[in-house]
Amino acid sequence: MKIGIFSDTYIPQINGVSTSIEMLRKGLEKQGHKVYIVTVNPDNMKYIKEDRVLRIPGVPIGIFDYRLTSVYPARALKTIKSWDLDVIHSQTEFGIGTFSRIIAKQYNIPLVHTYHTMYEDYIHYITKGYFKNTGKKVVEHLTLFYCDTTAKELIVPTKKTYDLFKEKYKVKKNVHIIPTGIEVKKYSKKYDDKIIDNLKEKIGIKKDDKNLLFVGRLGLEKSVDVLINNHIKIIKNNPNCNLIVVGDGPERENLEKLVKEKKLEKKVFFTGKVPLDDIGKYYNLGDLFVTASKTETQGLTVLEAMAASLPVVAINDESFVDPIKNDYNGYLFNNNEEYVNYINELLADKEKLNKMSLNAYGSSHNYSSTTFAKNVLKVYKEAIKNKKTKKNIFKRMLDKIKGDKNVSNR
Repeated sequence: MKIGIFSDTYIPQINGVSTSIEMLRKGLEKQGHKVYIVTVNPDNMKYIKEDRVLRIPGVPIGIFDYRLTSVYPARALKTIKSWDLDVIHSQTEFGIGTFSRIIAKQYNIPLVHTYHTMYEDYIHYITKGYFKNTGKKVVEHLTLFYCDTTAKELIVPTKKTYDLFKEKYKVKKNVHIIPTGIEVKKYSKKYDDKIIDNLKEKIGIKKDDKNLLFVGRLGLEKSVDVLINNHIKIIKNNPNCNLIVVGDGPERENLEKLVKEKKLEKKVFFTGKVPLDDIGKYYNLGDLFVTASKTETQGLTVLEAMAASLPVVAINDESFVDPIKNDYNGYLFNNNEEYVNYINELLADKEKLNKMSLNAYGSSHNYSSTTFAKNVLKVYKEAIKNKKTKKNIFKRMLDKIKGDKNVSNR
């Protein structure tokens, strides 16, 4: 099968969507399919044609490091047409996402769409706190148009997102729950002690310290401030416990100010953005993975942490209910007190921590890139089948009209 994946973001950009696409590409190609990527050139205003990757120029939009292309970059048409795609899989709603819908319509190619982002949780980046309710209503209408009106089949990573479409937006089309896959081997790799000790020294933490780890973009919606504020209580019982924050984003400056206000400079450490190839080393730093974000559609970093044998303590959000099982591979907390108690409990009980580490690693195999690709492939086949069925219905209608016409001419 020849598959075209269209997205406004792709590697080397580091985010959940680009990671998901790369996992899907690898999984599909392992099964013998050809995958072509259409995305934005993140660096300049040039078209770049790589091996099965077409990068289209886009302009910065002032939100993170995203760029937006025109909805119909005509120069790309010849290349895309030559691929003779069997199915198009859009991964974003705007820019390249809109282009994918035009191409699908123009060349009569079935379109599958994956909804990655809970846009209602990101309204503050656009409205700056004004017209919040109006903004959410606009987002709802745009989401319904892009995900319900234009796509043949819709994929979401969790039941949380499924419920958004079925219960709130009342969509009638098929909605398939397929969690994004991860490369378990990549994150389960154990690095030489010397490499990890050097990394600890670089960050400024002691060799034998206990470390809570957060990995992600530092945006307001990620609630890293909750982790920082609670760390004051944690170090009362665990004075050698650090919080390591891996990632960068618009809230970093505010979070660093908060750390200074709380006098936690020697207990909370910011690494900044980390190259994708090095992220496995940073997971090796942690004893536990922690997150208070309620805005994830899935939370890939939780799965990556589990593959690295880290038990997870996460806020009780639907995004985390499936992978995290209380008292087995982690805990889901409902309030600050529970968060602190769970951390204290695990850091005090080495045997339990080790057992939950093994369980976390075992659980991560349910989210391998191979399983991910196989499940998505089923949706592609469904979209192609539905296209053929509709064409057959149309053909039968034409035949009936012709038949009725022949009868009337007798």
